[in-house]
Amino acid sequence: MPAIETTDLTKEYGDTVAVSALDLDVEAGSVFGFLGPNGAGKTTTMRMLTGLVRPTRGRATVAGADVTDRDALRPRIGYLPEEPPLYDHATAYEQLDYAAGLRDLDPERASDRVDDLLDRLDLPPEDAAGRIADYSKGMRQKVAYVQAVLHEPDVVFLDEPTSGLDPRAARTLRELIVELADGGTTVFLSTHILPVVEEVADEVGILYDGELVARGSPESLERRAETGETRSLEDAFLELTTDEPVAGPTTGGGDGSDG
Repeated sequence: MPAIETTDLTKEYGDTVAVSALDLDVEAGSVFGFLGPNGAGKTTTMRMLTGLVRPTRGRATVAGADVTDRDALRPRIGYLPEEPPLYDHATAYEQLDYAAGLRDLDPERASDRVDDLLDRLDLPPEDAAGRIADYSKGMRQKVAYVQAVLHEPDVVFLDEPTSGLDPRAARTLRELIVELADGGTTVFLSTHILPVVEEVADEVGILYDGELVARGSPESLERRAETGETRSLEDAFLELTTDEPVAGPTTGGGDGSDG
């Protein structure tokens, strides 16, 4: 059984179709890169799959739970949204201790896991004991990532997880994502930084105007370039999300937000 499975998953806001008839299955223990330009419907899709937004029609299951059954879904998933909700008045330790309590985790095991992950992400104890209100964007992102994976979910959804991280922390996070998948956790990853997807994703889906326009391994999508040559994932992405052909290779990768 796939870790994530959707059939005709659709979300409409009045006359606007944010996500249209999405059919998708994601293998357990894999990293799925979910790409698309701003406004393509990526965040709406993730919010449906995490039970935060109810589909207009269609159905979806995540880790065997129907997405409309939030009580069954919640313990099986983790979610790092692009703007994670953190308590500014709390310290990182207090935030994560509170999250562990909500999940009814063993306090000792949770504390050891927090210490290990914060150490891996280079957030030292003296900083973790400071108020989140004083944190940089990158520090907040580290705490939010730990919160999303603390309970060792079956499926974790990551929306722009490297946003605000310095190169060293971003590299560590990519390593942690691969380790999650190697340990059996399914990672649903949305980002505008395409080299991250090329490095860690087993499979990629590209959403455009609410519709899934392509799916496959990063290498297979690169080979779909109109020239017939193997090019970068960025080139393939641009060709699949525009009505105009892309002339010549491009370089780099940008960051941004999804609608």
